[in-house]
Amino acid sequence: MRKKHQGWTCDSTGIMVSWKGIYFILTLFWGSFFGSIFMIGPFLPLMVVNPSWYRWINNRLVATWLTLPMALLETIFGVKVTITGDAFIPGERSVIIMNHRTRMDWMFLWNCLVRYSYLRLEKVCLKASLKSVPGFGWAMQAAAYIFIHRKWKDDKSHFEDMIDYFCDIREPLQLLIFPEGTDLTENSKARSNDFAEKNGLQKYEYVLHPRTTGFTFVVDRLREGRNLDAVHDITVAYPHNIPQTERHLLQGDFPREIHFHIRRYPVDTLPAAKEDLEVWCHQRWEEKEERLRSFYQGEKDFYFTGQTVIPPCKSEPRVLVVKCLSILYWTLFSPAMCLLIYLYSFVRWYFVITIVIFVLQERIFGGLEIIELACYRLLHKQSQLNANKDE
Repeated sequence: MRKKHQGWTCDSTGIMVSWKGIYFILTLFWGSFFGSIFMIGPFLPLMVVNPSWYRWINNRLVATWLTLPMALLETIFGVKVTITGDAFIPGERSVIIMNHRTRMDWMFLWNCLVRYSYLRLEKVCLKASLKSVPGFGWAMQAAAYIFIHRKWKDDKSHFEDMIDYFCDIREPLQLLIFPEGTDLTENSKARSNDFAEKNGLQKYEYVLHPRTTGFTFVVDRLREGRNLDAVHDITVAYPHNIPQTERHLLQGDFPREIHFHIRRYPVDTLPAAKEDLEVWCHQRWEEKEERLRSFYQGEKDFYFTGQTVIPPCKSEPRVLVVKCLSILYWTLFSPAMCLLIYLYSFVRWYFVITIVIFVLQERIFGGLEIIELACYRLLHKQSQLNANKDE
């Protein structure tokens, strides 16, 4: 049974959902679903021929979709984004570390990167279960996001393979890592404080104690591969409402404001030893705790740091054009693909076959990024054998 009241719908479970939330979630889902099939699908055979070309093309195809949630949040739902601190150098290769306040922080960060960097460079470390989600998961596999199980002995070899691959093909990237491992909730904060008490550490109110193993490994590996220019330490805060999960978005509870504070650390300023790099990471989280305390107990902005709003590398009129084109394109794209499926039998066959391929490849091989790695290794090994023969 459903009840309607002033744009809200209540289902039989008592969960209130908003038409704004439904529109947002469905627009993103159908865009990723049809985009994976009709934009990414035709290029899948290219990974067998030349993984580097496949990666170059896919980074740009996925980036077109990444503009959509950013555009909807700001244009349709009026989310205000404020960015202070140090500027990005456009196109630089970096590791981005950020506090994990909500489960959507990684998506909200696109509102920052679209102004100060290039969305095609971003890669995200995400939990492995997300890759099985139709549409979203397929696109993230195609984007070569790094899926983890949150157990270092299981994740280390995959981290190593993915990072070495990016270094080998000279693909610049900005890799987003959440050292806290999970978002800030009462339960996760209690576990973090238990850890702090057992180890004689400070208890935190606004952040969780970071796990440094993955961070130090990634930084060292990228430095060895000469594919790292800086570490961007980003602090995110929500001065008003804090949508914690996807359910809040479905209810139309979009953040009224999002504040990002950026600190940029060039690679040559980072400690060389692993132990020192771990201490460095913990120091950044101590600073975040104090910074966020001043934010939430003060005027709820980061101006107290003495660093005001950073001039973006892209002008606001340019960003506005990107947002408008994104909404127009993705609003028309999904209905257009449905029309093609309805009109042409060969499109229907392609549609069904591609869905089957996406589902089976993930279950059999583990994901598109795994197949991409295997293709690269096979071609690289073949080229080495050919070179040895020529000698």
